[in-house]
This record gives sequence, C-alpha cells and structure tokens, in this order.
Amino acid sequence: MLAQTLKHFFIRDLNKLKEEISLYSSETDIWKIPTGINNSAGTLCLHLVGNLNHFIGATLGNSGFIRERDLEFSLRNVPRNEMIATIDKAIIIVGQTFDSIKEEDMGKIYPLEKHGERVTTVHMLLHLMAHLDYHLGQINYHRRLIA
Repeated sequence: MLAQTLKHFFIRDLNKLKEEISLYSSETDIWKIPTGINNSAGTLCLHLVGNLNHFIGATLGNSGFIRERDLEFSLRNVPRNEMIATIDKAIIIVGQTFDSIKEEDMGKIYPLEKHGERVTTVHMLLHLMAHLDYHLGQINYHRRLIA
C-alpha cells in the first residue's frame, strides 16, 4: 500500500512538472537565469528527471538508465517538447518501478548510500519526493518571476 501511495504522489508531481514547463509563455524563458537565481527551470527539470530515473528507475527498477549528471546542469535550450517527452518517460519508469516494489522491500536498506549514509528504501523514497517537490516549487517561482 505504501508503494502505491508513493507512486501516486510521484506521478502527480511529475505531471505537475510537465504542466509547469508547459505554462512558460516562451521556450527561451525556461532557460533564463535572473539575478539571484542559481538555475533555470530547464536545468531543474533535467536534473529532476535524471535524478528520478537514476535513483528510482535504474536503482530500484533495473531500467538500465545511465545518468549523466553533469549534462543535467550544462545542457541549455533543450526544446520544451523534448523535456516533456523525458518527463513522460520518467512517469512510465517510476510507475513501473513502484508496481514492482513489494511492501517488505520498503524497510530494507536502499542499495546506494545517501550522502555517505545507509538508509532504508522508504527513507530514500521520501527524500526523493521532498527533493522533487523542493525543485518543483523553485520552478513554479521561476515561471512567475519571469512572466
């Protein structure tokens, strides 16, 4: 039941990410970095998709995804339709992964360390959800700031 609840929230928030990117009035606005802001919405979007594909899809779901984290922060001007397509793929991978997680797996140690620490799978998944929502809020703020 917990896995399906988390699946619901991850998919809901990934759909919200897709909506936020779609709401920008122009594609160039997605990549603007105003004074006092560290990352564009485009960069944050690429980072979130890479993060979830790696820590959920590849690590828990054996999706085969190979993360290129440096590109998440260096790529610029990726077309909006490509970013939305990558979000759609992440939704599928995240959903399939959660469908394969057994409830008893939630209390097991997550396969990778989180900042040098061993944590349970549920701990890591809650951390990933907080991370997604933190950056989703930044994207929402960025979009309203640019408008």
